[in-house]
Amino acid sequence: MKVDNRVLANPKTRSETGLDYIISSIDLNTPYGKRRLKENKPFFPGQEKELRILLDDLDSMVEFVKNNVKQVAVLSEILMEIKENTYTIKRCVESTLSVVEIFEIKTFLLQMRNINAVLKRVDLDIPKKYILRDSEELLNKLDPRRDRLNTFYIYDEFSEKLRELRKKKKEYDKQIRIISKKKRNEIKEEFGILLTPKFDISVNKKSEDYQIAQKIDDLELVQEDYLSVTYALKTPSEVYEITEELEGFNADIEMEEAAVREKLSQIIAEYKELLLENCEKIGNMDFDIAKAKYAIKHKCVKPEIVEEHILEYVEGRHIQVEDILKKKKREYCPVSISLVEGVTCITGANMGGKTISLKLSGLIPIMAQYGFFVPCEKAKIGLSNYIQILIGDSQSVVRGLSSFGSEMEELKQIFDRSKDRSLILIDEIASGTNPIEGLALTKSVVDYLLERKYITLITTHFESVTSNKRVKNMQVRGLADADFKQLNSEIRYAKKLERIDIIQKYMDYRLYPIDNQGEVPKDALNIAKMLGINSEIIERAKEYISKEKKDEK
Repeated sequence: MKVDNRVLANPKTRSETGLDYIISSIDLNTPYGKRRLKENKPFFPGQEKELRILLDDLDSMVEFVKNNVKQVAVLSEILMEIKENTYTIKRCVESTLSVVEIFEIKTFLLQMRNINAVLKRVDLDIPKKYILRDSEELLNKLDPRRDRLNTFYIYDEFSEKLRELRKKKKEYDKQIRIISKKKRNEIKEEFGILLTPKFDISVNKKSEDYQIAQKIDDLELVQEDYLSVTYALKTPSEVYEITEELEGFNADIEMEEAAVREKLSQIIAEYKELLLENCEKIGNMDFDIAKAKYAIKHKCVKPEIVEEHILEYVEGRHIQVEDILKKKKREYCPVSISLVEGVTCITGANMGGKTISLKLSGLIPIMAQYGFFVPCEKAKIGLSNYIQILIGDSQSVVRGLSSFGSEMEELKQIFDRSKDRSLILIDEIASGTNPIEGLALTKSVVDYLLERKYITLITTHFESVTSNKRVKNMQVRGLADADFKQLNSEIRYAKKLERIDIIQKYMDYRLYPIDNQGEVPKDALNIAKMLGINSEIIERAKEYISKEKKDEK
């Protein structure tokens, strides 16, 4: 089988988009489910059909979890008790299992039996990948008494020879006990001292029994402290002869028990493929139940997977940011976007949520390609061959690179590895160098990307980048619709540390397309003014903006 070594996204992209946060939040119960998550691979263009089938199965699991709360709770309890058995299952082919290992296999069989019993009680068409293969035949062989108790012992039923050996041993044990009881009775009759059923006695050193016990030859001292002494019955001479024969029986019993374990190991080995297949199915079930619960909790939906290379989502939410806002008791402002191959720029002031919208535009498709439901009201996604994000200060002091140098190095890697149907996400490129060169470099990068079959989304402060008519411009709504009178009133009486939170409360993070020649709101100046920057500076900045616009014309 050909191994698919394609990489959809590098570790930084998985982290920056929020995929790693999602994966770390998936609550799994079994080692098989955890392995399934760890081995989870993305789907690529050409695998749309397989991804749709997986998402349909997950849709069925979501309905199952919603409609069968009690059964899911029972399933979860069973799954939480399941241990890692794959090594034991594989080892039994060439090795003899211990009693503990056979017990663990029996326990696993009982757990599988219980899982199938739960699934049979629900009125739902469960995908075959969750239905465990029947293992009752093997369970019968490990549980010959059919008591179905979660215990294991090498029963007499496993071997007639073992039954006879244990029977003989029991007779010898009985003889030893009869002899010991007889000797105990003789001591009682002669000395008036009664030994316990374990054939010992503990006496106080100041008592009369202590003086008597010291004179009894059939007793031996086994324990002593400053207050008392414990004596035990010496092994009668008749018992020695029986014990020697008994040791031989014990050795034979151990050998026969080992033979039984070897036989049972061989029997388990015959069911190796069945057991390993069920391990995989349990992993699928655990993984999909966890994904379904996560989707329900975070109001995620099944994305529509299409053939063309597009990305559309309505009312999308970045789950990691949303979780942070919930802890602060603040609402998340959903964002909608529609992207096709070409370049789209998001403009707007800082604090406008451009970077979060960029991350969200990576999170939704990458979640879909890894087989998750996505956090929005509706999504239409065409699979990408490559998803990469360039974001943040990548300065490496150790390597002696500036933030701009590291950014250019990452940009080169992106371009080197990109291919048709790539999704490229770039945040504030060239912000770490002088504005003239930064603008020129940004425009040049945009021109380069326009010639390739990529979906590219760029956030930038360089609004003139959007003068290229082939570039789609999206604007953050920001404070365009804010009630500045109310906003200024709240800020005027707020503490210094509260002002940013107040502004964010009025910020509208939704995106809307704008005419390249249209007037662009200057939220940066509004924010600076509200935070107390001298009005003279604000007015001078407005004059510069007006002058630059005239020069452009």
